[in-house]
Amino acid sequence: MNALRDRVIVTVAPTGGFLTRADHPYVPTQPEEIAADVARCHGAGASMAALHARRPDDQATCDAEIYRRINDLVRERCDIVVNNSTGGGVTGDMVRTREDGTRVVDWAARLDGLGGGADTCTLDAITAYISSPYGEILMDTPPSRAAELATAMRTRGIKPEWEAFGPSHLLQEIRTFTAGEPGPHLVNMVLGLDHTFQNALPYTPAILQQMVDVLPDDSVFSVSISGAEQIRGLTHALLLGGHVRVGIEDNPCLVPGEPTENVRFVEHIVEVIERLGLQPATADEARTILGLKGALDEQ
Repeated sequence: MNALRDRVIVTVAPTGGFLTRADHPYVPTQPEEIAADVARCHGAGASMAALHARRPDDQATCDAEIYRRINDLVRERCDIVVNNSTGGGVTGDMVRTREDGTRVVDWAARLDGLGGGADTCTLDAITAYISSPYGEILMDTPPSRAAELATAMRTRGIKPEWEAFGPSHLLQEIRTFTAGEPGPHLVNMVLGLDHTFQNALPYTPAILQQMVDVLPDDSVFSVSISGAEQIRGLTHALLLGGHVRVGIEDNPCLVPGEPTENVRFVEHIVEVIERLGLQPATADEARTILGLKGALDEQ
């Protein structure tokens, strides 16, 4: 692991659960488009892909068959660590309405997202309202459901990617559910969604430092930042020894008002990494850092 201390896992998040082609000309939504885009990003230095699935009508889904199709096409084109979302999005299969009128992210749909054969899957152990263009939607994840997700992932050989929106998630849910489990624990710190997720936080140097300070032992952390502070915040993450995520899901434009292709985000952050005297990790190096099957030290 120490031999890889100067290697940085660059994750590309090409699609997300919100934007459609009507919102952004370069967002890939269908399996062939996503796979081709991920392959380009892998060639530019990405070693992990954080993937969302969409139905043929571009609405959000966690349908296992669609995920498996995406994942297979990605793996045909390149060797990259595959991450699938279990949050999915706020349209399509991902939303249902309760009897009281509350709109919620569907629990069964989230579980279905584990069936695509990914290396890692997101695990949002949070309960919060999402403010979206489609209204308020509740992501309802009590501790029992977080435990169910974690157990289901580990049973399938999937490494959980714990998403932390603030220090409390690290000190409560994530610390609780990683206790006694073998590491390394993969934690993605999500900042800049304070106008979208209830109780989420903006990026500031103090907030990121505090979150790093309270990480569970034996954690590998990555940072994704939405909004204008992205490059500043990701540079800070690199200086703290973290890994980084870029892509249209997090920030649709490198220059405000100018939609950007995913590969350009990857190229830009790789330049920052290299200017700091670091190197983007290969996919095999990423597997070693994350303790995944197929890692270099297992070959």
